[in-house]
Amino acid sequence: MALNHLAIPLLECTSTVYCMLMSLLLYLLFLLFPPSCIASQHWKALFDQFDPDNTGYISTEKFRSLLQRHGSELDPHKLEVLLALADSNSEGRICYQDFVNLMSNKRSNSFRQAILQGNRRLCSKALLEETGLSLSQRLIRHVAYETLPREIDRKWYYDSYTCCPPPWFMITITIVEVAFFLYNGVVLDRFVLQVSHPLYLKNALLYHPQLRAQAWRYLTYIFMHAGIEHLGLNVVLQLLVGVPLEMVHGAARISFVYVAGVVAGSLAVSVADMRAPVVGSSGGVYALVSAHLANIVMNWSGMKCQFKLLRMAVALICMSFEFGRAVWLRFHPSAYPPCPHPSFMAHLGGVMVGITLGVVILRNYEQRLQDQTLWWIFLSIYVIFVLFAIFWNIFAYSLLDLKLPPPP
Repeated sequence: MALNHLAIPLLECTSTVYCMLMSLLLYLLFLLFPPSCIASQHWKALFDQFDPDNTGYISTEKFRSLLQRHGSELDPHKLEVLLALADSNSEGRICYQDFVNLMSNKRSNSFRQAILQGNRRLCSKALLEETGLSLSQRLIRHVAYETLPREIDRKWYYDSYTCCPPPWFMITITIVEVAFFLYNGVVLDRFVLQVSHPLYLKNALLYHPQLRAQAWRYLTYIFMHAGIEHLGLNVVLQLLVGVPLEMVHGAARISFVYVAGVVAGSLAVSVADMRAPVVGSSGGVYALVSAHLANIVMNWSGMKCQFKLLRMAVALICMSFEFGRAVWLRFHPSAYPPCPHPSFMAHLGGVMVGITLGVVILRNYEQRLQDQTLWWIFLSIYVIFVLFAIFWNIFAYSLLDLKLPPPP
């Protein structure tokens, strides 16, 4: 009876956590897999004019006629690739799905072959050999070589990137984190090791085990940092790594990896370090950085970025230093016993998301994630972990008769 008395109210409160996390996951999946746009229907209507029997194919002659009539509606880069596709097609016909893929920036192997075989500007020489580029063009080229392992993808990105929209997600999240830190610094009159201030835990944003039924804390803890040394390393890593990744892969994919790492971090703490609070954006940052580093290692020969070994070493040193600081702080005598200092398990949760979901997302720059078996496997594992952690939060704390620190 006592167990039920404790578990039922917590079950009702924690159901909010489940609803919130599942809604967030569905929203991010919607961003990753948007519905067909009106533009694709327009092109389908044009394509059907040349395919009255609905075979899904038209001849290359009809395809060229379509391009001549409506080529002005396309940007020059896409028109160039479509012409290369027609030139290199040995079957004498064009598949409608290939045509739609290009319209939605989703390229198939046939388009890669078209670019490789077509003797056009896109494949005439390596991107690094291009001269006379402006500062912005050199920056885009640098980002392409930093993040993409194949020359064909780098050229595609370089020619099609318009900086619209800009990498708003990583910049916005960084500004908000810095703003909250400065506000807390003024309120607490402390900027170094803020976590040692007696009033620090009273903030409504950080995750506390006694307040785990308050759903927003599983996400908003990223806006609280242990001190300027904690914030500084996270901000540097997420700007240096996150902004270029968002420029290439888009806000939807990068925000998915980041938020998935944040949620996995707080849930990992609630399972593996049940008495400790959580602060900082390390879960999301480590998800992005570990995914990027794993992608570099897996495509080592194709990555042409300068000093890649040195850059990896610097990133690993920064991560190790920040993780070591978190471990030291966790076992350092607390300023507000019996509650310990924040846990370091969120870092490990972020790393696990990065080397699973993150690697698949970054590896498939030009492909639909819906078609990737490995993506669905890792996504299923992630959802199972989230469900397990939610039920763990509902029942395990009571079953283990764990003595939690008092609420702040």
